[in-house]
Amino acid sequence: MAFNIPAEEPWLAHYEHPCDWALELPPLSLPQMFADAVAAHPGRPLVEFLGRRFSYAQLHREACAFAAYLQLSGLARGDRVGLYLPNVPIYVSAYYGAAMAGMTLVNFSPLYTVDELAAQVLDSGARVLVTLNSAALVPTALKVLDATPLERLIVGDLGRMLPWSKRLALAVLGRKAVVPLPAHRAVFSWQQCLFDEDPAPVAIDPAHDLALLQYTGGTTGTPKGAMLTHQNLTANARQVVAIDPRAGERDMILGVLPLFHVFANTCVLNRTIANGGCIAMLPRFEAKQALKTLQRVRATAVPGVPTMFQAMLDHPQMARTDFSSLRICISGGAPLPLPLKTKWEMQSGARLVEGYGLTETSGVTSTNPYEGAERVGTIGQPLPGTRMMLLDREDPDKDAPPGEPGELAIQGPQVMQGYWQRPEAAASAFAGRNDGRWLRTGDVATIDKAGYARIVDRIKDMIAVGGFKVFPSQVEAVLLAHPAVKEALVIGVPDAYRGESPRAYVTLLDEATGEELKGWLNTRVGKHERVDQVIVRELLPKTMIGKLDRKALRDELGL
Repeated sequence: MAFNIPAEEPWLAHYEHPCDWALELPPLSLPQMFADAVAAHPGRPLVEFLGRRFSYAQLHREACAFAAYLQLSGLARGDRVGLYLPNVPIYVSAYYGAAMAGMTLVNFSPLYTVDELAAQVLDSGARVLVTLNSAALVPTALKVLDATPLERLIVGDLGRMLPWSKRLALAVLGRKAVVPLPAHRAVFSWQQCLFDEDPAPVAIDPAHDLALLQYTGGTTGTPKGAMLTHQNLTANARQVVAIDPRAGERDMILGVLPLFHVFANTCVLNRTIANGGCIAMLPRFEAKQALKTLQRVRATAVPGVPTMFQAMLDHPQMARTDFSSLRICISGGAPLPLPLKTKWEMQSGARLVEGYGLTETSGVTSTNPYEGAERVGTIGQPLPGTRMMLLDREDPDKDAPPGEPGELAIQGPQVMQGYWQRPEAAASAFAGRNDGRWLRTGDVATIDKAGYARIVDRIKDMIAVGGFKVFPSQVEAVLLAHPAVKEALVIGVPDAYRGESPRAYVTLLDEATGEELKGWLNTRVGKHERVDQVIVRELLPKTMIGKLDRKALRDELGL
């Protein structure tokens, strides 16, 4: 059975019928979406960066100048342009400039090692890499430049983007943080790559032309490049705007989620441009700075991962922060623990809703409502024009048995075209049905009659205990209800008798021993779910965006 958003839900009463919304998402390219926003409000700020504001018209002019450079420097339509950047204003100009030139963007994490960056540069065939004059980025980028067919490295100057007071402080105190432009035949400054002319017009087919190669996080193997078209990205941005009951009002979003990640790419960058808002951009997450910026700019929205909200709650600055401007906070990337949601809402006064999406779906497929009734513990209802269904966990060609969890599958305008140069992987990612292709998420879920989905676990993370399937997330949820537990990961470890046994790893908010927690937990779960140990640690491994990482923990333990 497939699910759409029920039309009778009061918070979506302004839609005649959910499926009709797909017809109101006409083909739209990224450059046209940006141009429309600039035409509507050229002088409005698009980026607020550490106290300095950049208008829509200003960043559009810079994007045009970069597009002209790309076109006149020997690159061809469809060539890949890599962004190896933290959250800085030139990210916007480079992103939209490359799209204007008809080229395909590739996002690279600033946290990549030389080997990780080189592997994805080689896989994507990127010819150009844009980075920042950061001591943490330039040495890595130079090694990749020399070790791969990458043709040129373009380096932005952080000082030029800062307000004058911070620029002065950087010049005096930040000498170790930034580096001078390297003397290399293939290295150019960002300013050198801004041509004072308009780019040649490029006819873009939004439905078929690739706008972005977005690499998966690699938690289940080698990262793969999800092929996202212009329409995939602009449709998802418009879907996210559509579910906001206060769209069109003052919009100041805290942009601390990394833009190289698909969550922020849609929910911070593209969604804000589609809504005519402003991004209060921060280069990295630091709880104190995030809270101070939120108050200084009077942010209306904060998207983040659960660990970010927990870090802000743990910081003394939380009690001194004015949250009166804040309307909504959106959590994604990992399950949102109920105690965290409750505590954040109590202290900030703003609703924290849980949503869901994948790299392969341009960012977002479902969310709980921003206003009105919500269903805590679910990932909400599908976005307008998006459908969900449950497949049999053993045979994706069949529906899940009625009343049982199944593999969540997604259909909608935001779903990727496939994986870059991996047709076999792309073929296995989709289930072919009579009503078209359905993206297999790898997540086990249930869906209620109102269309709210609840993620039970990852198929690959299920633990086989004496013939029973144990969902680690369910055991983790019980552990997180203990007042001393801050974070929890449960994995399967070899067991000579049962095949596998669940084992828990936790970090703490208060004093407790592993034995105490084990005794407390094992009286609250089923016999097959009982853990053999609870191991207390200072830290648990996380992904680049702060999501707890079971795969990294298993790798660390040699499992």
